[in-house]
Amino acid sequence: MYKFGFLALLWLAALGLAVPVLAQPAPAGPPIPALQQQQARLQGSERPLQSRALPEAGATAVPVEETQTVEGGRRVFGDQIFNGRFAAQSFIGFNPNYQVSVGDRITLRLWGGFTFDGEMIVDAQGNIFVPSVGPVKVLSVRNDQLNSFVADAVARVYKTNVGVYASLAGAEPVKIFTTGFVRTPGLYAGHASDSILYFLDAAGGIDPERGSFLEVNILRGGEILHSVNLYDFLLTGQLPLFQLSDGDVIVVAPVKGRVRVDGEVNNPFTFEFATAETTVREVFALARPNPQATHVRINRNTRRETEVEYIPLAQAYDVAVYAGDVLEVRSDKNQGTISVRVEGEHVSQQEYVLDYGATLGELLERVQLGDNAQVNAIQLFRESVKIRQREMLNAQLRALERSVLTARSHTSDEAELRQREAELILQFVDRAEKIEPRGQVTLSDAVVRNDILLEPGDVVHIPRISKLVLVHGDVLFPSATAFREDATIKDYIDQAGGFTQSGGSSNILLLHRDGSFERVSSGKIDSKRVKLVPGDEIFVLPKVATKSLQIAKDIITIFYQLALSAGVVLRL
Repeated sequence: MYKFGFLALLWLAALGLAVPVLAQPAPAGPPIPALQQQQARLQGSERPLQSRALPEAGATAVPVEETQTVEGGRRVFGDQIFNGRFAAQSFIGFNPNYQVSVGDRITLRLWGGFTFDGEMIVDAQGNIFVPSVGPVKVLSVRNDQLNSFVADAVARVYKTNVGVYASLAGAEPVKIFTTGFVRTPGLYAGHASDSILYFLDAAGGIDPERGSFLEVNILRGGEILHSVNLYDFLLTGQLPLFQLSDGDVIVVAPVKGRVRVDGEVNNPFTFEFATAETTVREVFALARPNPQATHVRINRNTRRETEVEYIPLAQAYDVAVYAGDVLEVRSDKNQGTISVRVEGEHVSQQEYVLDYGATLGELLERVQLGDNAQVNAIQLFRESVKIRQREMLNAQLRALERSVLTARSHTSDEAELRQREAELILQFVDRAEKIEPRGQVTLSDAVVRNDILLEPGDVVHIPRISKLVLVHGDVLFPSATAFREDATIKDYIDQAGGFTQSGGSSNILLLHRDGSFERVSSGKIDSKRVKLVPGDEIFVLPKVATKSLQIAKDIITIFYQLALSAGVVLRL
């Protein structure tokens, strides 16, 4: 028989409830410094975002924190590229297609009949002045043709016996205005060979709530020189290469129509389109539905009333969608069959495919049990039960943290004692969070009733007949002992060396192999009325010594949950 108080305690834990702590006087000293981080986490506080000062002209860009803006819970497609990586690398390497510009530095070496070694700057007319040769116009000469071009100019004066070597020492430094819908508009320094991604990233990237990724214009003299669609770069790697000049302006246009996509897709983002109307086909070309997707639900948000359409994918590709619509791609399939695994003492196959709605009894009829199978102790492990056990345990651990971190002290000495106690308990919480429940279903007499419906992924374990009783926990020598028909729980504990602490108020749990259990009070451990069977496990749970009754209750409840769901005795 289960104790009503214990069942009530487990029921509260299952609901994630904790008994509130009575208000106590405020502490005499300051809060415990070592626990401020846990307190902040429990209170839901987060580190505030640091403000971004407007960069000065020519300043090195600081990478943007990865706090990507979300729209309706989804990131805007394209915002992921502006994380400071482009601004951290200026393109100053050899670019054969680069055209020499005003302000570029050219290294020139002449040897033989005439010698010269120096660096020249391309003047405002696009010339460099070669000694004894005169001005040579190098403006717009390709980088890979610069040496031969200068050598031809020198050869017109020195026909023989003069060697020429000319190379671009450094591309022209430029300052570019970056404005429009970027996070931090301003004047940014770079090189003429840098791409617009460098300057956009230096400006913090496109503002995902207001800026367009489809239209980034480069203005020179007030006229649009180039217009760039960043989706071409994101999807196919295509980015037009052109040289920027001092004083050029990069302008990010306002955002155009957007559609959000959720669900069974590879790219769950908010996508931008050049027009206010597009088709599902165009959206899916970006979102890329998963193979298991079957339907799309379209939420129309641009009208006075929200309207919903639910369409099979095969019929949806030519359906029009509008700016502001939300598409949710779903896998809408009827469950036909399920796969269940059988382990342990049997001589038949291990994987079974059953009709949806099959029961445990129907499965066992198809399993050929081994000679040593313990039929009355069949075990069922289920993923959904494992998840629920984890949720219950986490809820109780959070309740324990709250109890610890909200406890008050009257004196500085008491506060110091509470701090040491709290640190130990929080270490216990950290260890408990790492323990994975087993997800075992309590069967008891359910096998006889043949009414346990199986779920996909269930694991049925047929245990081997055991003649042992296991003793865990706060005993001197945790061990496995041969089963004796007339032995009591105390006899097995004594064989394990006895309690490590006084057994007067120990919490003892008797767990049967089929998942059922009994809580045994310390006064009944010597009673033969408590029925043991071969294969049982005796869990001697640790005692709890704490100044707070509430904290003690929370810890005891966690002890029971860990023992039942994971088969683990975790000491404080």
